[in-house]
Amino acid sequence: MPGKDGYDLVVVANRLPVDFSVSPAGDLTWQRSPGGLVTALEPVMQQEEGAWVGWSGAPDLTHEPFDADGMRLVPVTLSPDEIERYYEGFSNDTLWPLYHDVIAPPTYHRQWWDAYRRVNQRFADAAAEQAAQGATVWVHDYQLQLVPRMLRDLRPDLRIGFFDHIPFPPVELFGQLPWRRQIVDGLLGADVIGFQRNGDAANFVRAVRRITDYTTRGPVITMPDAEGRPGRHVRAQAFPISIDSRRFDELARSPEVQHRAKEIRSDLGDPETVFLGVDRLDYTKGIRHRIKSYGELLEDGRLDVTRATLVQVASPSRENVGAYQDLREHVEILVGRINGEFGELGHSAIHYLHHSYPSEEMAALYLAADVMLVTALRDGMNLVAKEYVAARSDERGVLVLSEFTGAADELSPGPLLVNPHDIDGMKDIIAAAAAMDPKEQRRRMRRLRRKIMSDDVAKWSESFLSVLYAVQPPAAAEPRSSEPTGTLPDSLRAFAAQPAGRRRRKNARPAVAWLIACDFDGTLSQLVDDPKASRMTPAARAAVDRIADLADDLPVRFSLVSGRDLKDLAQVTEAPPGTFLVGSHGAETGRVTAEGIQSVPLQLSPAQHTQLDALIAGFEAAAAEREGVWVQIKPGAAVVHTRLAGADDAAAVTVAADEVAANLGLQPMHGKDVVEVSVVSTSKGEALRQLRDVVADETGAQTVRIFYSGDDTTDEHAFAALEAGDLAVKVGTGDSLAQHRVPDADTLAVVLERLADELTRP
Repeated sequence: MPGKDGYDLVVVANRLPVDFSVSPAGDLTWQRSPGGLVTALEPVMQQEEGAWVGWSGAPDLTHEPFDADGMRLVPVTLSPDEIERYYEGFSNDTLWPLYHDVIAPPTYHRQWWDAYRRVNQRFADAAAEQAAQGATVWVHDYQLQLVPRMLRDLRPDLRIGFFDHIPFPPVELFGQLPWRRQIVDGLLGADVIGFQRNGDAANFVRAVRRITDYTTRGPVITMPDAEGRPGRHVRAQAFPISIDSRRFDELARSPEVQHRAKEIRSDLGDPETVFLGVDRLDYTKGIRHRIKSYGELLEDGRLDVTRATLVQVASPSRENVGAYQDLREHVEILVGRINGEFGELGHSAIHYLHHSYPSEEMAALYLAADVMLVTALRDGMNLVAKEYVAARSDERGVLVLSEFTGAADELSPGPLLVNPHDIDGMKDIIAAAAAMDPKEQRRRMRRLRRKIMSDDVAKWSESFLSVLYAVQPPAAAEPRSSEPTGTLPDSLRAFAAQPAGRRRRKNARPAVAWLIACDFDGTLSQLVDDPKASRMTPAARAAVDRIADLADDLPVRFSLVSGRDLKDLAQVTEAPPGTFLVGSHGAETGRVTAEGIQSVPLQLSPAQHTQLDALIAGFEAAAAEREGVWVQIKPGAAVVHTRLAGADDAAAVTVAADEVAANLGLQPMHGKDVVEVSVVSTSKGEALRQLRDVVADETGAQTVRIFYSGDDTTDEHAFAALEAGDLAVKVGTGDSLAQHRVPDADTLAVVLERLADELTRP
C-alpha cells in the first residue's frame, strides 16, 4: 500500500487500464482493457502498488479513485465538449496527422488548443496529488505532451518520464504547429523522453535546437536553472516497444487456436495462399494502397481469385472524426468494386471485416495466414507485425512490412520490406511473398522469432524505467533503490572518488588513474544477425565520446575489449582517438590515433599455424550442410556462429566444435550463439591486467581503478580479474560475478554519463 503521502510510481495515460461503469445506485463494475501498454505496465504497477491516472473513455463519468487488479486507478473526468475538442479535435485532428507526415491535413483551432491545455493540466493535477515525495511519474503519449512541464512546476521533487508511442515529425513539419514551443517545453519537463525509433528521438532533439536556445549534446538536452546556468539534463532516446510475445506464442500453440485456424482456412475455401491485413481503420495504415495493389495483381493475372484471397480486418476507430468516416467509405467502395469485378461464387477476392476481435481469434487468423501485409504509410512501431511473428511457432509464413514502421528498424532483414507508396514495387513484393520457398520462409521466420521472443514488452518497460530510475530528482537524497541498479550511483561515486588530501592537478603525478573498459557487441551495441552491421547505439556513442574526452584533462583512459579481431573491432566501433583496443579476447592489442590504428601484428609459431589450420578445417566440416551456421577466421582463432541456425543444428555444431577443440588440446570459449577456439592462450581478464600496467606507466598513477562492463560469458574472465576498488557492470541477464546489472546498451550509456559526471565533479 502507498505511504501516507502517496504512491512511489504513478502512470499517467489518456485511458485507464480498465473499462468501468457506475450504476444509478452508485455500484462500480469494471473489466480489464486489452492493449500493449496495459500488458507492459500491469506487472510493474502491481509490484510497486502504484497509481494509474486516466480517463474512463465515457463523457461526464465521475468516480473516486478505486482499486482494481492490484492498482490504484484514478479517473479523470472529461465533458462531451472536452472530448470533442481535446481528444477528437486537437489530439486526433491536429497532432495525429501532423505527427504522421501530414498524410491527412491537420486542422488548427485555438479552441482545441485551449481544451488540450486545460485537460493536460487536469491530468497533471491528479498525478501530483497521487505521487509521494520523490516519486516516479511515467506519462504516456501525444495526448498529454504538456503534462511533464505542468507536473514539474507543481512537484519539482518528482522523477518524470514521458513515452511517445507515435512518430515524432521532422522539424520542417513540426514547425507548422502554432504551439510548437509550448509542446517542446511541455516535453522537456520530463527527465527521460522515450521514442519508438532513433529517428524520432533525433527529430525531437533537432526541434529543440531549432526552436529553443537550450544546449544539446547527442541525446542530452541541458536545461538552464533559475539563474540561467546549466542545470537539469533531459535525455531523449529510443525505447522500441514490444508485445507479450510469450503469451502470444503460448496462445497460438493451444489446440483450440490451432483448430480454429484450420476452420478459418476451410471457411475461406482452402485457398493456396491466404493474405492477411490487420489494422485500425486509420489513414496512416495504408489500407487503400494495399487493397489497390492486391486488386491490380488480380487484374494482371498474377494472382488467381480461386487460389488466393485477402482477409482485411479493419477495427473501428475514431468514428466521430470526419477523416475516418471518409476513409471507411472509400475502403468499402474499393473492396466492393474489386469483389464485384474479380469475385466468383465461393471465392471472394477480399473478405473485409469491420470488427474488433479477441486475442484468441487474432492468433488463429495469424496462424491461418500465409502472408501478413503490414503496409503502413507511417507508424511508430506496429505491434501487429510482432504479433504475427510470435504466433508462428511453425516457422512458416511471410511478413511483408512497410519500411516506414518502427518495426522495420528492429526486425530487418527478416521481413520483405516494401514502400507502400510504390504500388508497382508493392505488387512485386506481394507476389514474391506468395511464391517464397518454405525453406526461405523458415530461415526468415526463425530470425524474426529470435528477436521477438527475446525483446518482449517486459524488457521494454524495464529498459525505460531503469534509465529513469538512474535520474536523481532535485529534492531527493538518493535515486530510487532498484536492485541491482539501485546501489550503482553510490558505487560510481566511490569508484570516482579521489583519496583524501590528493586533488587533481593536470601536471601533478596522480594518486589514482581510471581505466573505463567495455565489451562492444551487446554492451555498447545491440546484438544483430550481421556482425558487420553492428554499431554503437546513439546514446552509447555520445557517452563513449564524453568518456574519451576526459583524457585531455584527467588521468582517465578508455578501452574496448572484444572477441572481434582487431581490424574488425576498429572498423565497426569507429572508436575515438586514444582508445585502447583489445581484440580476439586479448590476443591482439592496439590503439586508435588520429592517423589510424597502432598495433603489433600477432605472431604465431609454426606449431600454432598448424593448429589453426586444423581448427579451421574441423570447424568448416562441422558447419557444412548446417543451415544458418558459418565459420569466422581470426588471426589466432576460429569461431563457429550459430545465431541464425535452428536449435537442433546449433546444438549439434556446438558439440562438434567442442570435439574439434578437444582433439587439438585447445579450450573452447562459449558465448552467445558462438563457440570460439584460440591457438593463443589469453583472456579478457589477462588483457585487463596488462592494461592496468599500461595506464599506470602512462599516467604515473600509484593506483589504477578499472570500470568494466560486458554482456557475455567471456566477460566473466574480465570481471574475475578486477580488484578491490574496481567496478563491474553486467549488461543483460544471466549469472555473473559483476556487482551491478543493467538491461541494455542505452542504460549502460546512462551509467557512463553518470560516471563522467562523478569524475568531473569539483
